[in-house]
Amino acid sequence: MSKAQNDVVITGVGIVTCQGVGKDAHVALLTAGRAPEPIVETEKFKPYPVHPLPEIDWSQQIAKRGDQRQMENWQRIGVFAAGLALDDAGFKENAEACGTMDMIVAAGGGERDINVDTLIVDEGLKRNDRELLLNEKLTTELRPTLFLAQLSNLLAGNISIVHKVTGSSRTFMGEEAAGISAVETAFHRIKSGESSHALVGGAFAAERQDMILLPEAIGAHLQGKWAPLWSRKDSEGGGMILGTAGSFLILESREHAEARGAHIYATIDSIEGDRGSRNAGNLEARLERLLQPAKALAPETTAIFSGSTGMHDLAEREKVVLEHQLPGAAVRGFSGVSGHAIEAQFTLGLAFAALAVDSKAKVPPFDAAHEKPMSAGTTAAVVTTIGHQRGEGVAVLSADA
Repeated sequence: MSKAQNDVVITGVGIVTCQGVGKDAHVALLTAGRAPEPIVETEKFKPYPVHPLPEIDWSQQIAKRGDQRQMENWQRIGVFAAGLALDDAGFKENAEACGTMDMIVAAGGGERDINVDTLIVDEGLKRNDRELLLNEKLTTELRPTLFLAQLSNLLAGNISIVHKVTGSSRTFMGEEAAGISAVETAFHRIKSGESSHALVGGAFAAERQDMILLPEAIGAHLQGKWAPLWSRKDSEGGGMILGTAGSFLILESREHAEARGAHIYATIDSIEGDRGSRNAGNLEARLERLLQPAKALAPETTAIFSGSTGMHDLAEREKVVLEHQLPGAAVRGFSGVSGHAIEAQFTLGLAFAALAVDSKAKVPPFDAAHEKPMSAGTTAAVVTTIGHQRGEGVAVLSADA
């Protein structure tokens, strides 16, 4: 594929999952030759397994203890991963570049105070004037900073404060689709020449009762023992296992990256998100359209990083389309090793894909019963994310060399 100065390239990867902190831990996972051991917390939220936060020294990216204290975990994870990406791209100490850098964040609504929620429910069982009860508790029980902590764009604000990224800023909400829209927006701003470099990503804290309640409310969360992603069809309950994760990327125009001698992990050739009804074959038709740019890839050196939730029907429908549209390419359901990270899911898949392409990894099957080995190293990758309720996205990456 010919190179153009407005190509959108990935020059920095910041990634945190249960499998480790930073790109080195995840390159090791992708090149190990065998599937990693699952890292799952099974007791704390029993019967719901989750992929937990790894050991992190927050001070490596958030130097001030005061900054650490005023953030909730999902914000710490995001600020930390953003710092890793800036470091990796060589922007961390470049005040001028950070001052003109776009920042686009996918975020949820912050953490709830579970103790207050429980108190309100318990008291509500004893009283009939529940509207009055609710107002009483909201004015007397919530800590003063809680409402601010609920604001999704506070993650972007904290990244600005800690890392001095002070160009334009946008925050997307809306579960998996938020992550898709965030990267799609950054891609098109750079492609059109409106921007030259951007920090884009998201963060998700899975180890929260309120987060587990969301998928379980629609019967989507797996219960009981962990199982590989595509093998959850016969599991009790749904197929989702949430995972604490943060993933940020530095995207640049080729012209901007080459002018400063940056290392290029991969080129993003195309990216698109869509949404709509999934009934009557609509999901399949939409996926087939989104996958069209990937049809030209060499199958034996292409890895498909599927952000499948693992929910039984959705996972099966997606895998059928992938295997039919891109026969010969190796499908890898990365949620099986990292957990599903909602808003951060799409950028997490892009991080895995960029690292695989850059290292020419022969990515091992993550679910040996349903994924075939690769016969050659990765030179191109496809990233998919299918929202657990709505929204689909597909990106195509290729090696720069």
